[in-house]
Amino acid sequence: MVAHQPVGPVEATEVPRYAGLGTFARLPQVHEVPDYDVAILGVPYDGGVSFRPGARFAPSAIREASRLLRPGYHVELDTTPVAKKQFVDAGDVACTPYNIGRAVEQIEAAASKFVGEDKVVIALGGDHTIALPMLRTTAKVHGPVALLHFDAHLDTWDTYFGEPITHGTMFRRAFEEGLLIEDRSMHVGIRGPVYDRDDFVRDHEFGFQIIRCSDIDRIGVPSAIERVKERIGDAPVYLSIDIDVLDPAYAPGTGTPEMGGLHSRELLQLLRGLKGLNIVGADVVEVAPAYDHADTTALAAATLVFDYMALLTQD
Repeated sequence: MVAHQPVGPVEATEVPRYAGLGTFARLPQVHEVPDYDVAILGVPYDGGVSFRPGARFAPSAIREASRLLRPGYHVELDTTPVAKKQFVDAGDVACTPYNIGRAVEQIEAAASKFVGEDKVVIALGGDHTIALPMLRTTAKVHGPVALLHFDAHLDTWDTYFGEPITHGTMFRRAFEEGLLIEDRSMHVGIRGPVYDRDDFVRDHEFGFQIIRCSDIDRIGVPSAIERVKERIGDAPVYLSIDIDVLDPAYAPGTGTPEMGGLHSRELLQLLRGLKGLNIVGADVVEVAPAYDHADTTALAAATLVFDYMALLTQD
């Protein structure tokens, strides 16, 4: 916890929310404060996508949508995040759009400047490829972590067109690199067809348990939360939300939409039920603004980041 009184966002009663500098939720920039607890870092990279591109434009779209937030008080979690910790906007990672391996190295190097024993980074993707360098950076500080992954897809496939690191393979690479605690990691929201029945067999071998959307239909959100918390326990956890975990009705602006997803209220219930977990890193990925009607998907992502902020300030 920083020693100084946290500097909060620009007051909407003094400067209208549509005016002024477009940092996330109009928080101070990292260079404007002496120290920080949580850095929000844009990662505008989408070179690992397999279908619709455009997530490189997401960090700016999410920041713009975050103007609508009222970050002073989180009602459901009964916390005032910006008064308890120093949150900052750390700007965007500058990485090449032409080479996946090089971009991953650049993202890892940039994120390592902000992750620390008592400092958390919330990454604004970008496509899901960015989770690998974020996990590498987080594991350097905290050791292997439990991965709590909200997504329509497993993202533990091997290669796409010979490429080992893409937005659908990065969690297999994370497992192979020893970044994950294999008996603590989970997928939530999985649905839709896969390439082969054995995809689930291999995923299980990588140490994941799965809560499918159809499971939530059957057991309900409270039981799903119990399963997650029982599985993860007190392990350090990295939260990764692919926005396509939401049904396309609630998140049309994404690269690989799948029918039958979570409702936005269900996802918020699941996330807010994670109070008490030891969160050491997080991301929200796969917002593709070109397909986003009325900024619906960007607003969903911005709201999820605010929920991250609230979870990080629970007593």
